[in-house]
Amino acid sequence: MSPASVLRVALPTPVRRLFDYRPATHQAGGTPMVGTRVRVPFGQRRVIGVIMGTAERAEVPEEKLRAILEGLDEQPIFDPALLALLHWAAGYYHHPIGEVVASALPTALRNGASALTCVQRWRITAAGEHAYARGEPARAPRQRGVLEELRAAPRAAHELSARLGPSWRAATRLLSARGWIESGQDLAPTLPAVAAAPQPGPPLNDEQHAAVERIRLASGGFGTFVLQGITGSGKTEVYLQVAQHALAAGRSALVLVPEIGLTPQLLERFRERLGAPMAVMHSGLTEHERLLAWRDAFSGRARVVIGTRSAVFAPASNLGVIIVDEEHDASYKQHDGGFRYSARDLAVMRARGAAVPIVLGSATPALETLHNLDSGRYTRLRLTRRATRAEPPRLTLIDLRAHAQSGGLSTPVVQAMATHLAAHAQVLVFLNRRGYAPTLLCTACGWIAPCANCDARLTVHLGARMLRCHHCGAEASLPERCPQCGFAVKPVGQGTERIEETLTRLFPGIECVRLDRDVIRRPGELERAMHRIASGAGRIVVGTQMVTKGHDFRDVTLVVVLNADQGLFSADFRAAERLAQTIVQVAGRSGRGERPGEVLLQTEFPGHPLLTSLLAEGYEGFARTALAERRQAAWPPFSRLAAVRASAPAAEPALAFLSEARALAGAAREVRLLGPVPAAMARRAGRHHAQLLIESRTRAGLHLFLDAWLARIQSLPSARRVRWTLDVDPIELF
Repeated sequence: MSPASVLRVALPTPVRRLFDYRPATHQAGGTPMVGTRVRVPFGQRRVIGVIMGTAERAEVPEEKLRAILEGLDEQPIFDPALLALLHWAAGYYHHPIGEVVASALPTALRNGASALTCVQRWRITAAGEHAYARGEPARAPRQRGVLEELRAAPRAAHELSARLGPSWRAATRLLSARGWIESGQDLAPTLPAVAAAPQPGPPLNDEQHAAVERIRLASGGFGTFVLQGITGSGKTEVYLQVAQHALAAGRSALVLVPEIGLTPQLLERFRERLGAPMAVMHSGLTEHERLLAWRDAFSGRARVVIGTRSAVFAPASNLGVIIVDEEHDASYKQHDGGFRYSARDLAVMRARGAAVPIVLGSATPALETLHNLDSGRYTRLRLTRRATRAEPPRLTLIDLRAHAQSGGLSTPVVQAMATHLAAHAQVLVFLNRRGYAPTLLCTACGWIAPCANCDARLTVHLGARMLRCHHCGAEASLPERCPQCGFAVKPVGQGTERIEETLTRLFPGIECVRLDRDVIRRPGELERAMHRIASGAGRIVVGTQMVTKGHDFRDVTLVVVLNADQGLFSADFRAAERLAQTIVQVAGRSGRGERPGEVLLQTEFPGHPLLTSLLAEGYEGFARTALAERRQAAWPPFSRLAAVRASAPAAEPALAFLSEARALAGAAREVRLLGPVPAAMARRAGRHHAQLLIESRTRAGLHLFLDAWLARIQSLPSARRVRWTLDVDPIELF
């Protein structure tokens, strides 16, 4: 065959390879280009894939080589740098390339929708012109009105509706049937939308100015900058200035945030300050909204793309800078589904491929990021003081062994809240447990409401009169009596719903705003809650992790952490790091305005080294100790991990598959295999889960082993009796 006569296509299948096809015999516009979508025959089906490359020879016999059915794009929907990133991701995470490529596209594009924003327009035909000249249709004024409009210019649906009212649709159907009008697709204008004039920002302090200049000087080349700033130090202002420089140079900016909750306020600040068209991408959008946002980015109409994890694949045109806010956040890791990736790590690789700087911002950088700083791979930019010149809040431990509690709140906490509220300040209460209570208990026989599908207890949701499993979503009505002995049951422990009830009782007449996934469910609810807080109407804020990330509560002067012990004694080696980050992040919501802040941490272990080091040395002191412990134990970042996880309706098939997989490894030199063992919560959603860990001192050693080993375990008969996935660089061990 002639050079480049074989197209290598990625198809959304679990097969870990590309598929070879020949170009269509009569393809309009010539052979499709690399990076475009094509429709191809695949077995008895027709499937849409993406051309990832070309070859001189096929890997299948020529008589079995089939031709593509049609090309769907005139221009590539992936530029070379983004194609290279997808290739790299498939190799690094050892995942089928077709599924990796599919995850980078909205569902509508995977189903064949146009990559360009098109508008349907109606036009008058020559026959219609003649009919109009003859005075037809004489007895149909609505149809004649449509012809009159279209004689002036082709019209889109919204234009006809605005001019003629709702009757235009019936008229166009009749005219079209007579051949007097026709419709066609026109490309929508890709000129930037009209935006508000950019607003000037506050003057930068010396540290902010130095950070902006350092990043600006790196423009045009790759560099990873870690913007390590205490909470309230003005990291967002640095992001804005850096993005502004990219826009001024005619380039675009890609901004990643960890959760949807941060998107509206960050979007508002970027839109107000930059005055540039923006595309927003997150899981809360409808499929049509995702398609429109993707098209805006692809066409170059959106100069700034802001989104959560999956936005790392956004087709940002002429990329100039990438910003990852709260880079330590676990939300950047895709935990579910087959393709499990770190958006933060992919963002770094994307910046490298595009030869642009990337900014990783956090008050509490991940230990892996700090290790990269220590080794010289990343550059540290420090912001050591708050932008408002306010002092960092004072942290105090409240020993629960020495103080009485009322509904989960100790006496010193209640007294401190009363003092701050009397001074017309706001108070934030943090508890990372939603619902009313984590347990429903029978005090007579000891029965505890269990989940029928998981090794977990059902959580009490008193307002909804329901028991819910926070692991599988199972629900049951809240019983009034024990199903075993008939005695009365009672909720045990505290969740945010119960804390809200307690605070309403302790502080009558003071509005309490709760922020968790039980009350923030629909679009607009978070914005309304934030407005209540910002206006000062909501004086007490109660919330879960939702309140820790980036919110700027100017009048909060007291933060209370109710369960500071959660994670102190976990078997997961990352638990201490996550707890320290959470405490520092939630503490940073206090004292961001003109008044000083205070933080109270309730604990039954005031002498625990993690808590004492946080109080004495801050996050950096904790991180130094934690990294030294990780080095001694040879845990990441001083080793590399991968986890093979399997699940089945019963425990035996999952453990048997992992045992056979381990046996195939033999006496591997570069890696150490740990397990298989049941997961900490072995039964979830009606399936039994187990895992096998693979550890290596080097990244190269781990991936060389996985390359050879995965091909062998895929062929195990037991692999077909379980669901199994590979997680490279797991951040949760369960």
